[in-house]
Amino acid sequence: MKDIKLVFTDIDGVWTDGGMFYDQKGSEFKKFNTSDSAGVIFLRSNNIRLAILTGEQTSIVEHRAKKLKIEKVFLGVKDKLETASLYCSELGIGLENVAFIGDDLNDLELLKKVGISATPADAPAYVSEHVDWVMEKKGGEGVFREFVERILSENNLLESTIEKFINPPHNQPANGGDPSLKGN
Repeated sequence: MKDIKLVFTDIDGVWTDGGMFYDQKGSEFKKFNTSDSAGVIFLRSNNIRLAILTGEQTSIVEHRAKKLKIEKVFLGVKDKLETASLYCSELGIGLENVAFIGDDLNDLELLKKVGISATPADAPAYVSEHVDWVMEKKGGEGVFREFVERILSENNLLESTIEKFINPPHNQPANGGDPSLKGN
């Protein structure tokens, strides 16, 4: 298994079903699956960095990231491979130490270069055929959490991670000590 130090995730089509809702005034809305927040917490509890990498330029993603305390958010990205490579250089890691889940053509270059790549079950076949894992869940159905759990499982870390939340130390709350898990 690869030594994953950083996970990149796309948003639309991964954390959401790709649909966009608009009201009569033109305000945009997105529906997120709250089970994905556990994936964020699981990464954090294993000291694996997380960054959002999306072509969308929207404050909705910024608000979701802020609520989950995701520090690195790249919005309006035209070239995901270039952005990811630059960020990895800043961190002193290579793309082989990166996992990425994306769902469409603008994700393809990066999906082909990272250590572990995945798509949701409903990604187009011409994208999915280039990844390591095609997940069972569709975008917006908790596929990010499934992806994180698979990374941890492949590294024999999933059981011990879950155990931190089931049986926390006496001085630590059941949310693994992370208040951002509550109510997300």
